[in-house]
Amino acid sequence: MEKILLLAFTETDGTLGKPGLEVLSAALKIREGLAGAELVVGLVGAKVGPAAGQIVGCSPSRILGVEGEHFSQSRYGTDAAAAEAICKAAEATIILAAGTARANRVLSGVAHRLQGNADTHVCGVDVADGALKVTRWYYRQRMQAVLQRSSRPWVIICDPSSFAPWTGSSRDDAFEAVAVPVPDSMRTTVTGTQAPASGAQTIRPDTEVLFVAGAGWTKSQADGKVKVNEAEPLILGFLDLTKASLGGSKSMVDLAGEGQQVLSFMTHLNQIGQTGATPRHPKGLATCCHGEEPHAVGWRFINERRAINKDPNCGWAQGKADVLYVEDAFAVMARVNELLKESK
Repeated sequence: MEKILLLAFTETDGTLGKPGLEVLSAALKIREGLAGAELVVGLVGAKVGPAAGQIVGCSPSRILGVEGEHFSQSRYGTDAAAAEAICKAAEATIILAAGTARANRVLSGVAHRLQGNADTHVCGVDVADGALKVTRWYYRQRMQAVLQRSSRPWVIICDPSSFAPWTGSSRDDAFEAVAVPVPDSMRTTVTGTQAPASGAQTIRPDTEVLFVAGAGWTKSQADGKVKVNEAEPLILGFLDLTKASLGGSKSMVDLAGEGQQVLSFMTHLNQIGQTGATPRHPKGLATCCHGEEPHAVGWRFINERRAINKDPNCGWAQGKADVLYVEDAFAVMARVNELLKESK
């Protein structure tokens, strides 16, 4: 009989975030498909009571928790120890977790400690003929494989936004505390958190719209002048008015290394495409981008694609965009920002 463990790190308020609720849906699907399977939930954080009450409606057989100030921040030593202790207490054979930065940092190491195997970037689960199979991407979402393992424990790390979040009843509920010894002195000490002001935040994975800026913003315009100083307020204004997420083409983020004038807020963290991130926003707007395949790979999961480019024969016009605006992006975005301000 399989023992399924949903392993999740709680948010600062003790609740379970959207990625954790998504993986809970996957865990419930597996429990339903595997005869006699048992679902255990393991939670790690400064406090886990709110999360325990949040998901009790899915009827797990046990809710295990490791909580305390030492587990409030992401740190390999304490996170790995907590995850290992929960996995052993649950006697889990299948361990599922959301592929957040915190989980990705430690779970492969935890799988090694448990003498198990780990698969990352899983985007689908299925049970066929009494066996669990997972789907994952390779080579920047250009190849897809279906995997099955007989060895246990099996750690499965799922990409966020691959499953619909679980929704169900909640109530105040208790959990079983799992003791994890913490040494008096640790090699890593968390002294605080540095975060950008809300207005400076440009990467928003859960927002409705992805805005991608291409290298055309930094090139000579119709009058022969480079207008980066005009481009920056246009782009930041749109991001502020819509709370959209900012992406960048590879050519855009590489310009800084070539000594060219670039958008001051654009970094390699914003890069999408074959060598960057693959976002999953419902809508996307590409501006001044060539639209060729390496860039379009990053749009695989964007449902509604629009682009602005002065070239009617650009890559976006070759079936890669639902709507192409053949116009100067400077003029279009200036008008869009005006309309957004009027609608406020």
